[in-house]
Amino acid sequence: MLGYVTIGVKDMDKAAAFYDALLAEVDAKQLMGMDRIKFYGTGPGSPMLAICIPYDEQPQNPGNGNMVAISGGSREGVDKLYAKALELGATDDGPPGQRLPIFYGAYVRDLDGNKLCFFEMKMG
Repeated sequence: MLGYVTIGVKDMDKAAAFYDALLAEVDAKQLMGMDRIKFYGTGPGSPMLAICIPYDEQPQNPGNGNMVAISGGSREGVDKLYAKALELGATDDGPPGQRLPIFYGAYVRDLDGNKLCFFEMKMG
């Protein structure tokens, strides 16, 4: 169902270094890209996250209510992604913890203020 999600960045080199290191934690990497946009995923046909310099050449700003959720695979994986993001310069937006009986999550803001969620969800 999901093809890709795109978020705007201000400095492509800094953003690419952040996402290269962060997404390597979940076995994702840059799959394709150009100067102003780069796509990350785990392989062909998988959902992707794209980072880009806005096409309209207007300043990047994070959307209010927009968030990208990245599966940590486990509580340990969530904790690891959260710690890695902070190590890479992200800011805390909600430490790891149980949010609902089926949902464990952590929240950060990337270098450009985009909100990321790392999660584990167990249904039944």
